[in-house]
This record gives sequence, C-alpha cells and structure tokens, in this order.
Amino acid sequence: MSKTSTMSSKAAARIQSAGATKAGGKTAKASFAARAQSAAAKSSSRSRAK
Repeated sequence: MSKTSTMSSKAAARIQSAGATKAGGKTAKASFAARAQSAAAKSSSRSRAK
C-alpha cells in the first residue's frame, strides 16, 4: 500500500527555493518544483471547496 499525502504550499515553496538556488534563480516549466507548486495549489483549492 502506498501512503498518500497532500502537498502544502510551504513544502512546495521549500522545493522551489532549493531548485532555484541550484539553477541560478530560475525554475523550469516541467521541473519537479513546478509540479510541486501545482499540486499545492490544487490541494489548497480542494480544501477550500469543502
């Protein structure tokens, strides 16, 4: 069984910050950081809709 959890905006921000630090301040469109940010936004909108 796999454990599922939601991506928080704080966690996504940490991921994006770490990636941008390594890439000279830029985040690529299809990077893991971009996908994490998208997942956090979706998670946030779902929790507000309840």
